[in-house]
Amino acid sequence: MSKIKKILIAVSSLLLVFSLVMVARTFLRDYTEQQKIEELTRVWEDKSDKGGGGESLPSSFINKTNEPIMLPEFRELYERNPDIVGWLKIDGTRIEYPIMQNPQDAQYYLNHDFDNKKNQGGLPFLDTHSRIDSSDILLIHGHHMKSGWMFKDLMKYKEESFYKEHATFQFSTLYEKEEYEIVAVILSKVYRKSDDIFKYYQIEKVRTPAEFDSYVQNIKKLALYDTGVTARYGDKLVVLSTCEYSTENGRLAVVARKR
Repeated sequence: MSKIKKILIAVSSLLLVFSLVMVARTFLRDYTEQQKIEELTRVWEDKSDKGGGGESLPSSFINKTNEPIMLPEFRELYERNPDIVGWLKIDGTRIEYPIMQNPQDAQYYLNHDFDNKKNQGGLPFLDTHSRIDSSDILLIHGHHMKSGWMFKDLMKYKEESFYKEHATFQFSTLYEKEEYEIVAVILSKVYRKSDDIFKYYQIEKVRTPAEFDSYVQNIKKLALYDTGVTARYGDKLVVLSTCEYSTENGRLAVVARKR
């Protein structure tokens, strides 16, 4: 066997070993992330069952006169991390996650887990221009992970047949269980600042009744199919946003209104 052939075999063997190590590391990371999410879900569901299906109980965190009482599902999770602002669950998908918002760093949960450890998958988080208790539009960002976690399953909503079977989802705040019905599923992208075009993620520009109605009209124009559902000023919207890879800087968003 020639010297060159031996070198090529050695290099190929090293590349194979390196590839196997990287695959194993990715698998282990995904498994660890999955286990942590499942542990959080168990806490949520256990407290939900014991709380009589979401019935409010007194909380040491909310105890002033005339202030809302925290749902029992959130009490242990809030004590562990007060950045939690809600819980999202979509039947027929793997989407069942806490929704986070760090007051000091809007992008913090792009790469941190519930226990504030660095984590590539992060957690779904509320946009810096949304306030859980006062905003008309709650924009929630989540990664599109190859492993299938976070918001990848939103891609199922590209198919109208999936939407028809899953036209609503549950989103709970710290104080109230809520159900949302889907208004539209859209494909868009992150545009340049100079582009004079509707940008669904610029919710900070939606302040007046006319601006809200215009926002909804533009959403409906981008819709992949007609849901027969619309929204008007006074409705509360949740916008679930994730990357979509059919175009550069592409995004898919599921827009829903509170029932």
